[in-house]
Amino acid sequence: MQNRPYVLTIAGLDPSAGAGLTADTKTFEQHKVYGLAICSGITLQTEDTFIAMRWEKIEEILQAVEMLLTKYPVNVIKTGILPNVDYLARIISYVKLNFALIKIIVDPVFKASAGFELFDFSSRDRFYKSLEKCYLITPNLEEVKWITGEETEEKAAEELAKYCAVFLKGGHSTTKKGVDYLYDKKQITEFLPAMESTNSKHGTGCVLSAAIASNLALGFSLEEACRRGKAYLEKVLESNHILLGYHNV
Repeated sequence: MQNRPYVLTIAGLDPSAGAGLTADTKTFEQHKVYGLAICSGITLQTEDTFIAMRWEKIEEILQAVEMLLTKYPVNVIKTGILPNVDYLARIISYVKLNFALIKIIVDPVFKASAGFELFDFSSRDRFYKSLEKCYLITPNLEEVKWITGEETEEKAAEELAKYCAVFLKGGHSTTKKGVDYLYDKKQITEFLPAMESTNSKHGTGCVLSAAIASNLALGFSLEEACRRGKAYLEKVLESNHILLGYHNV
């Protein structure tokens, strides 16, 4: 049997297992990639209530990153909830300085669905400099405008695409619900939903970015990885009618 490619997630621990590390590793396993995980922080939450967040020290995160990347031939890293721009920048700088070929995907989790703010966005310029070293960022419509300060998601995505590829998630759109867009090298690709889902799920951004990361590690192009990642998320959305989706469907 062929060895599976390695994917690393650096994200939070969600006790409900709908988002964060556990959702990522479920997704990795279903894609037949080997998932490694580093915990950036522990949340106190369920699928519909967020109470508190306890962050891990960046020095301990970097130590774990060094240990895992030295031991395993990781192809792709995805980040989830992180406390601030400096924390993200130090992770990305370390990886690209020592393991330049690893693709980094940033899933910019700035707020919990309950409204709890998770990310101290103190320096837009430093955030952009970190993005220049990344392969992909996967914001939703609210996040992309918040990151850039632009009034429309189209202008915001175009701004971010100056630094790395952007997969703009349209799940919260009121006009084109479920339509996503990939901005890559001045080319925009539209991804239509297979069906209009009526189900909401906790952790959809985590699942989608983990699925894209998995497919990149399996050797698919960015466009095809995004297409397959979206298809996987749609299966999870349709798996049941509660906020916690099933993966083995």
